[in-house]
Amino acid sequence: MLRIRETPTHDRPRERLLRLGPAALTTAELLGILLGTGRRGQSAPDVAGELVAGAGSIAGLARRPVAELARSPGVGAAKAARVAAALELGRRLQEEGRGERPRISSPADVFRWFAPRLADLPAEEFHVLALDSQSGVLRDLLVTRGILNSSLVHPREVFRGAIAEAAAGIIVVHNHPSGDPTPSADDRAVTRQLVEAGRILDLPVYDHVVIGNGRYVSFAESGLL
Repeated sequence: MLRIRETPTHDRPRERLLRLGPAALTTAELLGILLGTGRRGQSAPDVAGELVAGAGSIAGLARRPVAELARSPGVGAAKAARVAAALELGRRLQEEGRGERPRISSPADVFRWFAPRLADLPAEEFHVLALDSQSGVLRDLLVTRGILNSSLVHPREVFRGAIAEAAAGIIVVHNHPSGDPTPSADDRAVTRQLVEAGRILDLPVYDHVVIGNGRYVSFAESGLL
């Protein structure tokens, strides 16, 4: 097999993409362009082909944590970040192609949205649902993964994405790996901090929903906001 540098210039993946469009390239070639370079003895498309084969599919690759992707031979942190960013753009494009935005009318809607993804996770994830003026979902933004406390969930990180999406308001969501959604003291402290920041920014926090095993607690429903 010819290496990229041994391939005639006009037949290299990037040049073919520019000449014919991305549909003319294989999956490994497209992913190879994102990687940019390969490793000793392997071209970028070779490394890309191994990545896809190891994950089983592009969908499988998209589910791999970035840190795990970065440990793959010939990848590293910078390349893993580029691949993860491209896959996330693809996911968002697919979301937008579905047409009308899903709407959140109650905490139960939030639970139905998040429970399949969060209920069985071994670690806490803190998400922000950025909503438009009609309570349609603009974006689901993952803010942090790990133990929830006020030092990890800073208002700057929570509101930055929502402001970028021109949100009218937000709902914050996180899970309790224990399965018990009862809010902790840290949950309450984080919520107070975010509600106050939202008032200052004129970007209200409509609710904080804690996801447990088959049930949830809504700060708004419980009168805790």
